[in-house]
Formats: sequence, C-alpha cells, structure tokens
Amino acid sequence: MMTMTLIFCIALLGLGLAQTHLLSALLCLEMMMLALYFGLGQTALLGPDYPLMIALILLTFSACEASSGLALLVLISRSHGSDLLASFNLS
Repeated sequence: MMTMTLIFCIALLGLGLAQTHLLSALLCLEMMMLALYFGLGQTALLGPDYPLMIALILLTFSACEASSGLALLVLISRSHGSDLLASFNLS
C-alpha cells in the first residue's frame, strides 16, 4: 500500500511541476488514476467483504478520462497549433 501512495505522490508532484505541455499533465493524471485503481484492487484482494464493483467503476472512469483527455489534446492541438499550456487563454 505504501508503493501506491508513493506512486500517487510522484504523479501529483509531476502534475505540479510539469506545467509546460498538456500531454504531460494528462499523463500525470492518468498515473494518479492508475495508482488509485491498483490500491483499490489490492485492498479488494485483502478483504473478502470489499465490493469489487467499485474497482470496475474506477477502471471505467480512468478509461473515460484517458479517452476524453486525448480527444481534448487533439482538439486543442488543432485549434491552437501546439499543446503548450502557456498558449491557452482562459478569458
């Protein structure tokens, strides 16, 4: 369980530090979701009363997050010409 916490913290640190490209931010988010999924799966194996449906729902959410993130990456790259986070205008 300590390994999953370490992986999640490394991904969170990478998300905070890697603010150059959108793709690196999306990869850090995906790594955080995978750390949560592996930790939940490990917890489900340790306890027989733990519902496995939650692990499947979390895996579905991480797959949807990955597909929508890549779709946004393609859309932003086509409209702005690059995936640099500094080139986005929020206003």
